[in-house]
Amino acid sequence: MRKLTDREIELLVEQGCSAENWLGIEVEDDDFRVDALSNVNFYGNVSIGGISGTIEVEEGFEKRCGIHNATLRNVSIGSDCLIENVNGYISNYDIADGVFISNVGVMNVQGTPLFGNGTEVAVLNEGGEENVVLYDKLTAQIAQLMLDNKSVRQMALREVSARPRMEHGTIGKGSRIVGLRNMNNVLVGEACDIQGASCLTESTILSSEESPTFIGPDVILESSIVAEGATVTDGAKVYSSFVGESVHVGKGFSSEASVFFANAYMDNGESCAAFCGPFATSHHKSTLLIGGEFSFYNAGSNTNQSNHAYKMGPIHYGVLERGAKTASGSHILWPAQIGTFTMVMGKLTQHPDLRSLPFSYVMASEGKTYVVPGINVKTVGTWRDVNKWPKRDLRPRGNRKDLINFAFPNPFIIQSVLEGKQLLEKMVEEESGDVFTYQNCLIKRSAAVKGIRYYDLAIKLFIREVLNSSHDSSNEAGVDRWVDVCGMLAPQAEIQRIVDDVASGAIGSTEELTLVLQQIHADYASNAYDYAQQLMQKLGGSMFIDLDFWLKEAEEAYECWLHMVRDDAEHEYQLGDVSEEALREFLAKVK
Repeated sequence: MRKLTDREIELLVEQGCSAENWLGIEVEDDDFRVDALSNVNFYGNVSIGGISGTIEVEEGFEKRCGIHNATLRNVSIGSDCLIENVNGYISNYDIADGVFISNVGVMNVQGTPLFGNGTEVAVLNEGGEENVVLYDKLTAQIAQLMLDNKSVRQMALREVSARPRMEHGTIGKGSRIVGLRNMNNVLVGEACDIQGASCLTESTILSSEESPTFIGPDVILESSIVAEGATVTDGAKVYSSFVGESVHVGKGFSSEASVFFANAYMDNGESCAAFCGPFATSHHKSTLLIGGEFSFYNAGSNTNQSNHAYKMGPIHYGVLERGAKTASGSHILWPAQIGTFTMVMGKLTQHPDLRSLPFSYVMASEGKTYVVPGINVKTVGTWRDVNKWPKRDLRPRGNRKDLINFAFPNPFIIQSVLEGKQLLEKMVEEESGDVFTYQNCLIKRSAAVKGIRYYDLAIKLFIREVLNSSHDSSNEAGVDRWVDVCGMLAPQAEIQRIVDDVASGAIGSTEELTLVLQQIHADYASNAYDYAQQLMQKLGGSMFIDLDFWLKEAEEAYECWLHMVRDDAEHEYQLGDVSEEALREFLAKVK
């Protein structure tokens, strides 16, 4: 880099440029073109890289690099950039190579901000203590561990606090910022595309060439972190939230103190204090996600929850486990716990804990709630869900931070299935009458009998899944209870061990914690095999020592399951809900 020559300064002045102090301007020695600058006002120290090439401003349209109609203060600019029509000013930013900035207002950094890192939010319990720390290396699993473990939160806060403070923000290589009104204290990653956003403040927008991030028209982003590959667009308003890998937030969706992880999709509605795990989805207006934990979830239109205890404030929360859904108009009064792959319909006010009755229909009407256990095992919807999620993971394969296990069925589900089967068998054997009561809900005897059969089927499907997959040598970790750590499946004892290690200091950084979690994730197959072996011995005793016999049972169960799914599709066709062509296309996939 070098200072400007007197002749270059004269030419710049002739081209409408001015400087608070021309000695504060540096340019690249061999590749600076005076004619590439016009109407530029310089303040403080400004450095300009080479300006020799062109830049693609949209597909098929290239413009010469340069700086026109702009006010720059304490800015460094890389090579081959185009900055034009800055109506306000750019202050305290380091702009990398190949950046395009056009028709923007103010872009500045003030003080020594952390760019949204270290923001603490209270999810689930909206009226309680902050329990998740937002920062640029947050993953779904670390966020889940933060909920109940202060030591994990404190470790993240220590790391953020130890970071060197920055007086300059950065705009990553190859990024495009067009039509932005205002940006204050925001870091922008590589290849990021910001188009027409309204106000971005105190935030970090991660992005990469492999997984570019898009911030679209009329977006407001405040005190938040946006991860690689995410899309925030069309008037979305995001406050104190984490928008994870390949997450979509758009069409006016409003988020307050919420977190969203890999491939979640949010349009039109709103969230507050919501913990939205992988593939959590809400498409509709008047849909509110509040004070709840959701994972692989689909919200029906006009779905909402209540977390407010009136005089005591919004202190209640609930959980919808993996694969749960809410039908149109559903309303759940927290607290409540809903099991895996369960559909909730109507206004649920009884505060039930139904985690031991997975795959159920929960139907609330006129103050009564009926549970149909296990029926969702056989439905088209469940079959479609478990097959579509792996195909809809938009993240690049080599760089996925959130750990997602798509196994179906899996030990976490099956432990609830076993509890549900035992519960229903006890009801049928010991209670009289045609209707049973459980968790303030009603279960018909006929539904309980069928539920037992559905749960038997799910158990055999799990054994087939495990025995047909590869596995490593046994380490017996899989015999414990299992947990779903926001998409990652693991023995509970393993997760408790690492939480204890964080508390004791044996795990001293979030980077170490991430590596340990990745190893547990990689050990799933062997742990699941151990669990399945123990399960076969528990259920069948010596009968299941003959593995060939068990495989035969499992294959028959699998064929039975596919037959049920096809029947369900045929039933939907007979109701007139789908065309014959759509039915044929679906049936061809069920195998």
